[in-house]
Amino acid sequence: MQALNGRASFGGGDSAEALCLRSESMSSVSLKNIYKIYEGNVTAVNDFNLEIADKEFIVLVGPSGCGKSTTLRMVAGLEEISGGELYIDGKLMNDVAPKDRDIAMVFQSYALYPHMTVYENMAFPLKLRKVPKDEIDKRVREAAEILDITQYLDRKPKALSGGQRQRVAIGRAIVREPKVLLMDEPLSNLDAKLRNQMRAEIIKLRQRINTTFIYVTHDQTEAMTLGDRIVIMKDGLVQQIGTPQQVFEHPINVFVAGFIGTPQMNFFQGQLEKAGSGYQIKCLGATIPVEGELAQKLAAKNLSNRAVTVGIRPEHITVRGADAANAIQSSIEVSELMGSELYLHATVGDNKQEIVMRIPTIDLPAEHRGGVPYGTKFNFTFPSNLIHLFDPETEKNLLDL
Repeated sequence: MQALNGRASFGGGDSAEALCLRSESMSSVSLKNIYKIYEGNVTAVNDFNLEIADKEFIVLVGPSGCGKSTTLRMVAGLEEISGGELYIDGKLMNDVAPKDRDIAMVFQSYALYPHMTVYENMAFPLKLRKVPKDEIDKRVREAAEILDITQYLDRKPKALSGGQRQRVAIGRAIVREPKVLLMDEPLSNLDAKLRNQMRAEIIKLRQRINTTFIYVTHDQTEAMTLGDRIVIMKDGLVQQIGTPQQVFEHPINVFVAGFIGTPQMNFFQGQLEKAGSGYQIKCLGATIPVEGELAQKLAAKNLSNRAVTVGIRPEHITVRGADAANAIQSSIEVSELMGSELYLHATVGDNKQEIVMRIPTIDLPAEHRGGVPYGTKFNFTFPSNLIHLFDPETEKNLLDL
């Protein structure tokens, strides 16, 4: 991500650097105890609280139906707020019309006018605001150069690819120089390769326009790579807010732990036991001594013997010989070659506990680098300092209780 955040252009060259669209006004957003309740007492968003700093890039992420798009539409004024208060730059916006909120929105479906050229589509919101013609032309051409779509200004949307149409939709939003730019799953209609390219270009765009971004997606990869902070939602409730690194390394509950990361975190039942002055974890037929930072945190919490849900990420599992300490034997069910890595789906023990391993091919014997046959016995372990422990009943992270 660091490389993507460096100085870059959209293909327009260094001359485009001088064309950054800059707004000097502040653009903080505050959502206080926001609710959205539909007829029949259906709660789509429940007590949503978030303070967004000026120029911050916030990503709302979660599965379909979690309330993220509804929250975005309430910020835009496209959905009425059932309860709570929305402020932009300290001004209450609950009853302010969408056109007066100084925000712009990019939709999943592009929402371009098919009978207008690219230039006309981008100029349209400025014409509605009666911006002088010379200023409209200047802003449209600056935005087109930033987005590398100058060559398409005379074309109609039907003559453009999906990625080009999405750039036009973004261009139409940024010419307004909005305080807040809202993006509702803007990449979901694109194929995987184009989605990756556009994701990188949104990161570059963010460096070139001084505005606050609120971005909605169900794709956790987009959330992790784009957001300064990410807001993880489920069933209308905020589960966790934090930087990508924070939510990856310190998930607050089982849902967040399983949602963030590819493939998702493995979970299995275990037993946390005191062992002298330290701790050990029994799971999958093995006893794993707890060491390092996790041991210190458990001691600080003064936790006693108890049942736990053990979480370990697939990439934190390592291959071991059969005679290695704490080695756990598994039987391979499915092997997926991902180039430099293998995703190994395996089962452990008589109860066929499923586990997924993400193993670099370089760590495998030569005969297994192209895949591991079904039924192969495979021994693995994982370091205790990378284990996550959750309460089996509340599903909360034990270290946050």
